[in-house]
Amino acid sequence: MARNNDKRDNARNEEPELLEKLVGINRVAKVVKGGRRFGFAALMVVGDGKGRVGFGTGKAKEVPEAIRKATDNAKRNMVRIPLRDGRTLHHDIKGHYGAGRVILRSAPAGTGIIAGGPMRAIFEALGVQDVVSKSIGTSNPHNMIKATFAALTSIQAPRSVAAKRGKRVNEVLGKRADTAEAS
Repeated sequence: MARNNDKRDNARNEEPELLEKLVGINRVAKVVKGGRRFGFAALMVVGDGKGRVGFGTGKAKEVPEAIRKATDNAKRNMVRIPLRDGRTLHHDIKGHYGAGRVILRSAPAGTGIIAGGPMRAIFEALGVQDVVSKSIGTSNPHNMIKATFAALTSIQAPRSVAAKRGKRVNEVLGKRADTAEAS
C-alpha cells in the first residue's frame, strides 16, 4: 500500500511546474423566490512555458472552487504549439471564433509580448517571448481566447510541412541550398 502512495508522490513531483493565469471571474445571479443566489464563473489559462498551453472554465458558488475547476479543465485541455527557437511563432496567422478575430505575427528577438488582456496570458503561459498580436471585433475574453487557440492550433512547423511534401526544410523555407552552405 505504501509503495502506491510513493509512486503517486513521485509522479506528482515529476509533473512539470505549470504557470496558471486567471483571465477573469464573472459573478452571476440566479433569481429565486427569496432573492438572488450568486455564483461565480472563472476563466483560466495554464501552460508549462515550453510550448504547451490550455484554457478552461469553471463555475461554482465560491470563487476558489470555481478557479480550481477552471484550472483542472485547462490542464485536461492542454495542446502543444510548435515554436521557432522556443521564443516566437513560425509564421503569421489569423484566427477567429464567433465575432472575435485575432492576428498573430512572429517578431524578432527583443520585441517582447505585444498583446492585450487574455492573449497576453496565453503567450506568457505558452512561453512565447516575442510576438505582435491584434484583436479585432469583440473584446469578450472567452471569444478572444478561443480565437487565439484556433490560430495557434493551425500553426504548422516547417519540419512537418517538409515531411508532408517530401522535401527538405530549406526547400520549404525558400532558402537555397548553396547559400545555406556558404554561410
